[in-house]
Amino acid sequence: MRKTVPYFFQMKAEQERIAMLTAYDYPMAHWAEEANVDMILVGDSLGMVVLGYDSTVPVTMADMIHHTKAVRRGAPETFVVVDMPFMSYPTVDIALSNAGRLIQEGGADAVKLEGGESYAPIIKAITQAGIPVVGHIGLTPQTATQLGGFKVQGRDFETAKQLMCDAHALEEAGVMGITLEAIPAEVAKRITQEVTVPTIGIGAGKECDGQVLVIHDMLGMFDRFKPKFVKTYADIKSIAVDGIRQYVTEVKGQSFPGSEHEFSMSKEVVEKLYGQEQN
Repeated sequence: MRKTVPYFFQMKAEQERIAMLTAYDYPMAHWAEEANVDMILVGDSLGMVVLGYDSTVPVTMADMIHHTKAVRRGAPETFVVVDMPFMSYPTVDIALSNAGRLIQEGGADAVKLEGGESYAPIIKAITQAGIPVVGHIGLTPQTATQLGGFKVQGRDFETAKQLMCDAHALEEAGVMGITLEAIPAEVAKRITQEVTVPTIGIGAGKECDGQVLVIHDMLGMFDRFKPKFVKTYADIKSIAVDGIRQYVTEVKGQSFPGSEHEFSMSKEVVEKLYGQEQN
């Protein structure tokens, strides 16, 4: 049965950790649901790990809706959160329209927005419209260039204090949870203790209420770079490449397909078929 927003608050209250994974298509979502993850995130990281872009910036609403539909079909019983892509929420009106599309057309249960207290008015408008929102502070990939690249955030007192202000502003705006990305574990722990909403860490230490990883990272399927916070639980790429290499070898050596992979017809039809060719 699909979990609900109150259930995640209950998990925080009972200190039961929330396990979240990204998924971008039907099979990955199906695997995640079969493995009993609590939440699936259709992240705009699909731009890098699925579509091959250098960042998440080129990802469009059409991309997000397309992939969210596939994920929903693959995981009908799992709570699905979907990222609002770059420039899909510059104003309240545009944000409301796009958030609504992700819910209505994509089939998501909640949307996720990057940004701190300056985005609180937009988030509040979305939540007041009845759409659950997950916030995202710390390293925000859509604006990584402004942050100096993909770097840890909140290491000095002033920036750490700002992260705490951001978290409280998002809480007051009505978010159902906050993603904390690439921030010191000590800061994430303090935020988690102070806010009433669940925190989901990615490179934010073990004291968060839950964790999220990109499924392609944790299964060894994306190797352009590997963040420090990623743990590889399986090496799917090596297995896949070995399998493909064996296929190529067998095709070139004519050992595939074998007779067990072929279809046949009756001897009489064969004789008639070849007899017609000979005439």
